Amino acid sequence: MNCEEAINLMDGYLDGELDPITNQEIERHLRDCRSCEQAYEAQRAVVRAIGSAAPYYKAPAELRQRIQSSLRNEIGAKATRNGTRGSQVLRTRERSILPEIPWNWLALAAAIILVAIIASSLSPRLRAPGRDQFLATQLIASHVRSLMANHLTDVASSDHHTVKPWLDAKLDFAGPVVDLSSEGFPLIGGRLDYLDNHPVAALVYQRRKHFINLFVWPVQSGTAITPKAISRQGYQLLHWVDSDFNYWAVSDVSDNDLQAFKQAFEKQTVRH
Repeated sequence: MNCEEAINLMDGYLDGELDPITNQEIERHLRDCRSCEQAYEAQRAVVRAIGSAAPYYKAPAELRQRIQSSLRNEIGAKATRNGTRGSQVLRTRERSILPEIPWNWLALAAAIILVAIIASSLSPRLRAPGRDQFLATQLIASHVRSLMANHLTDVASSDHHTVKPWLDAKLDFAGPVVDLSSEGFPLIGGRLDYLDNHPVAALVYQRRKHFINLFVWPVQSGTAITPKAISRQGYQLLHWVDSDFNYWAVSDVSDNDLQAFKQAFEKQTVRH
């Protein structure tokens, strides 16, 4: 099994949908191929992040009592509207039906109501870490995928006058592209990517034998302006914004190298 076949089957492997023989072939390939193993770990992290993104809460006993009380009141109200005879019948049914209502259904209803109440009252600040965590996982996965299957760039060039027009023609925004060869970060090229539910520009730079993916897209109102550094799975991520654009740099270079890259990029964009 080669890398392309392993990547194409990765989703099915993660979901347990493949036959045992194919599973063994993928596992054998992952043991022998470090790049595919990293891609597998990144995609598995995405699955875990999605599974843990929504909070879970245990419904309190008081909520169960309130639901049962509401059911009784509703039954009683219908009985009143249908007359005395209907009321007696419904009350009889209430006594016979309510005890038979499985607790798991009551718990599910209670949980839905409770989660809705809590979700509506949560502030954006409480939800932000989960979103950033998921985005960081996406960024790492995109970086790892770019190093595999010969898809580091869509347009390979060290000339920013070639890379920028190509990206501008494909996207609905014109992001900055600068040459940082003099700073030790030569431009390799660029490609299109998709992150955070929208297309982005991915600029590729090199630092010795390592690559840096710089993802760029227009800034949105309310985006935090404080630079953010994240270290995960052996990769460094650095986030910053200017008045127009969001920037996420991802690489396996050292934190100092990534900080130096950020400073060099900002210096060049200010000049332009």
